Amino acid sequence: MNTAQSVTANDLYLPQVARIVEVRTLTEREKYFRLKLESPLEHKPGQFVMVTVFGLGECAISITCGPHHRSEVELVIRRAGSLTGVIHQMGEGDVLGIRGPYGNGFDIEQFEGHDVLVVAGGLGLAPLRSLIQPLVADPTARGRMVLITGSRTPAETLFRDELAQWAQAESVQVIEMVDRADHQPWQGRVGLVTEPLAELELDASRSKVVLCGPPVMYKFVLLELAQYFQIPAEQIYVDLERRMRCGVGKCGHCQINELYCCQQGPVFRYADLAAYPEALR
Repeated sequence: MNTAQSVTANDLYLPQVARIVEVRTLTEREKYFRLKLESPLEHKPGQFVMVTVFGLGECAISITCGPHHRSEVELVIRRAGSLTGVIHQMGEGDVLGIRGPYGNGFDIEQFEGHDVLVVAGGLGLAPLRSLIQPLVADPTARGRMVLITGSRTPAETLFRDELAQWAQAESVQVIEMVDRADHQPWQGRVGLVTEPLAELELDASRSKVVLCGPPVMYKFVLLELAQYFQIPAEQIYVDLERRMRCGVGKCGHCQINELYCCQQGPVFRYADLAAYPEALR
């Protein structure tokens, strides 16, 4: 291997310096960060990056913006420990490290000519936003699109303004669900993300389904899909972004038997997980 090839092969292991240019509070636990990079990531929807706080550590975070050629990346980071707590204290002008992108993502071309059902539970909307954005923006890239989102309360719903914008897009239906309204202003529905499924009209032969959320959500959404639509497992995609840890298949945190989610995933066809029932638990 020559020097140029060696450098290219090692790029994913070297963080590039990223400067925070925008921070927004989305919920009590989640913040949105837009970072200026040294060079474009050229990522696919569904991929993730490793975010470094220099001198402290790093964590795996899903990319929340659609594919583009700009030298920037958008992330949604939940405050879930000491490292993410430090990131939540950062503001515009502060510096992080970004390496990646990692993992297997979505191929936009696979959705051409198909109706698309997206079910996103809680933080699952953050990684799926990277797929939703390009699909909403280009109606020719897909057929009819239905997006069902679920949160525990209205205050925990991500990207409220964008959900309203997507609902106005051509051939897009957005159904927002919360487990409970808790006396908060709320115009959406109260209940589980599985409840609207029985109301939908889906052609199993031309529909693609995308799921991301807490493990218990997968089980019941898949049961409802099997009952009402018999959509083939090859046309259902699941995003296991919650399992990500090191990004390079070394720590074993994401391992499911011989599968490494950070390399073969986090995006899988449901058919490819048939031999791994523990994957969705």
